[in-house]
Amino acid sequence: MKPTDQTLMKQMHISSEEIEYRKSLLSLTNKELISLVQLGIMLEPLLDQVVIEFYQQQTSVVEIATLIGDVDTLSRLQRAQRQYVTELFSGSYDANYVNNRLRIGLVHKRIGVEPKLYLSAIYHLKTRLMSLVYEQLGDTEQFHEVSCTLEKLFMFDISLVVETYVWSLVSELKTSKEKIEQYANVLEDRAQQMEALSQTDALTGLLNVRHLNSILNATICAAEHALEPVTVVFIDINDFKVINDSFGHPRGDQILKIVADGIRFVARLDDHCFRCGGDEFCIIFPRCTELQATESFVPRLLQYIQQIEPTITLSIGIKQTDHVEGYLEAAALLHEADARMYQAKKQLKVKS
Repeated sequence: MKPTDQTLMKQMHISSEEIEYRKSLLSLTNKELISLVQLGIMLEPLLDQVVIEFYQQQTSVVEIATLIGDVDTLSRLQRAQRQYVTELFSGSYDANYVNNRLRIGLVHKRIGVEPKLYLSAIYHLKTRLMSLVYEQLGDTEQFHEVSCTLEKLFMFDISLVVETYVWSLVSELKTSKEKIEQYANVLEDRAQQMEALSQTDALTGLLNVRHLNSILNATICAAEHALEPVTVVFIDINDFKVINDSFGHPRGDQILKIVADGIRFVARLDDHCFRCGGDEFCIIFPRCTELQATESFVPRLLQYIQQIEPTITLSIGIKQTDHVEGYLEAAALLHEADARMYQAKKQLKVKS
């Protein structure tokens, strides 16, 4: 739910029960509050002068005068202050009263009135009102009772306004934290994208050859612990240079993408498929024997490519390493598979 759909009371989780509880903490009874109504009627003709004198004192403080800024703003503030003082003697101290006090705190916070300035202003307003009440009632029991009630009501108001300051600051911190988290998530996503780009061949979408050795080393290490075979397959596109020279690089790129798509289509999810640069590819098969790669992967790859581009032929070299003959190091395994691929290419040239 948006903040604009809720009152400040609801946003700050202040219920009607909470209002009554806060009054009870200050020993502020309904009987006392009702007694302020008659006092308000008595003071009504004098309240405009109270507000004028209040702002004369306030604008004598340079910091406050700077915040007010101009005569139009001062007039609006005087009207609002007159309403505030009137509500002190309204006899109604319910949700509407509390919401008005909370708004005062929120507005003061938004325009940059520091708590010290607000508390100073409240002190001077209370002092002026108390003097006015004394002038009307004198040193009587009624004066002492009413002044005690006003004191508690001012404390009630102050607690609401100060709490709004705190709530507003916490809300700002929460918003800032959310923005920082969003920014951090964007940066993390961007970093992951950059990492993915660094690992991926731009043309084919296969893994970049720069990560071949590290991934193969990790695969062999895992296989040694599980006593499982690892097979490496090297693939070279036959006569690729002739294709490039005869039909241009766009055609060559198209051929590379077809082969890469075939490799990706036929490979398992946990196989690692690389473009090794130029027209060569390498696939690491965990938990796969040389025979399985020869009888399953290779025929399906060739079938996929023949269906799309029958003119493409491949030279393929396959080498397995396992615990039976002893695991080869990554470099040796790659060398063996590469050598077998070139041997297959030579045999193809001899036949042709």
